[in-house]
Amino acid sequence: MHSRTVAPDVFDPRIYAAGVPHDRFRALRDRAPVSWQAEPEVLGWPAGSGFWAVTRHADVVRVLKDSGTYSSCLGATQIRDPDPADLPFIRRMMLNQDPPDHGTLRKLVSRAFTPRRIERFAATARERARASLAAAFADGGEVDLVRAVTDDYALLNLTDLLGVPESDRGLLHAWTERVIAYQDPDEPPVLDAGGRPVNPRSPAMLAEMFGYAQELAAHKRAHPADDVMSVLAASELGDTELEMFFFLLTVAGNDTVRSAVPGGVLALAENPDEQARLWRGEVPVDTAVDELLRVHPPVLSFRRTAARDTELAGRRIRAGDKVVVFHASANHDERAFTDPHRLDLGRSPNPHVSFGDGPHVCLGAHFARLQLRVFHEELRASCGGLALAGPPRRLVSNFINGIKSLPVRPLEPSAPRA
Repeated sequence: MHSRTVAPDVFDPRIYAAGVPHDRFRALRDRAPVSWQAEPEVLGWPAGSGFWAVTRHADVVRVLKDSGTYSSCLGATQIRDPDPADLPFIRRMMLNQDPPDHGTLRKLVSRAFTPRRIERFAATARERARASLAAAFADGGEVDLVRAVTDDYALLNLTDLLGVPESDRGLLHAWTERVIAYQDPDEPPVLDAGGRPVNPRSPAMLAEMFGYAQELAAHKRAHPADDVMSVLAASELGDTELEMFFFLLTVAGNDTVRSAVPGGVLALAENPDEQARLWRGEVPVDTAVDELLRVHPPVLSFRRTAARDTELAGRRIRAGDKVVVFHASANHDERAFTDPHRLDLGRSPNPHVSFGDGPHVCLGAHFARLQLRVFHEELRASCGGLALAGPPRRLVSNFINGIKSLPVRPLEPSAPRA
């Protein structure tokens, strides 16, 4: 039997609709930094076996760096166990592999993510941000920044990088919603013949996306361009590897920025003094972006599976146990950050784990930071600041720190900042 303590629940995805449960995470960090969490049936999804929640920064980094002890492959990287029949399929994705297989594939696909290629998209992203913000703020009234600006900004930047035709970009949005928002009541699950929800990462649910990936790759081989899919289509990737990488880029590449942009804006709107510092140019935008990523990490959690018996923060962990790191907790750990619940746009150093750590550190982190920097530069140029015009609506998810709606009101450049 596991040694278990009664601990605050940080599993239930409905908790996160009210925001990151910082009070619960702090209680865990202080009293049970590695705590056993139950997995009851929630929102129609079946109960699971339970897992260890890792909440302190140092322990999160330790787990992420030690792939020999904490495997991404054994049970994949989502809290819920996949159907055993689907696991070999899921393990084809780089995200769900361990070294050396992971490193071999990562090296192969990283050729498409050269800084030179990514920087070429900076001008396009800047013009997109400038035009969409100008249109959204044209009448000076209240606007839902997510619907009017940030969803399209993230999606269109990604499809430009991938080389997806404009007519097909709605498909990527729909596929992302299906995978990312599967716990949210606004995205009803697809049910099987027995009335049970179907895993959105199962082969059946991804068949349409994979078919499209092969069609796009064939088109790029015949008509190569300066985009990521042209590079991948001409590489040594097999068909299944190409499909899985297209899935990873489509979902992770889109939703990282899609979550981080409104999350950063929300943090600025809730902290007008820090917002004013940014608008006055008192802090570098790159430094501010990292602090906004710290306080609003796009990804809340990631799972590993213990490959052998081990010990973490005094807890005995058995081989086969699920071990889940919580980025949102690690980023607010008082042991790693001074006054962690205070937004400090000039914070340096800033060892946040919003892009992970170790062998699985986010491959597209440079591209994401570029988009965030460009957006905040153009936001600063477009108005005198932003004020909240209503409460945000958050995604029901224990995985993605998503914001579905963010009502804001632009301030005139001459308006006093409260």
